[in-house]
Amino acid sequence: MNEIKIKDDFIKLEQAMKLSGACSSGSEAKYAIQGGQVRLNGEIELRRGKKLRDGDVFNFEGYDYKIIGA
Repeated sequence: MNEIKIKDDFIKLEQAMKLSGACSSGSEAKYAIQGGQVRLNGEIELRRGKKLRDGDVFNFEGYDYKIIGA
């Protein structure tokens, strides 16, 4: 499981995907999310602005990414 460390209380899903390297651009993340390819805490998430907080886990293309808060 890959860990994404953040300084603030939350990070938006689209930003987390770019920060983690799961997507190379915001538009790639946008289309992946809107296409139903991203799971957040085990459920499909369609909102790219969804706020992720400490302990949240998203999955994209078979990889898990865990948010580690400040």
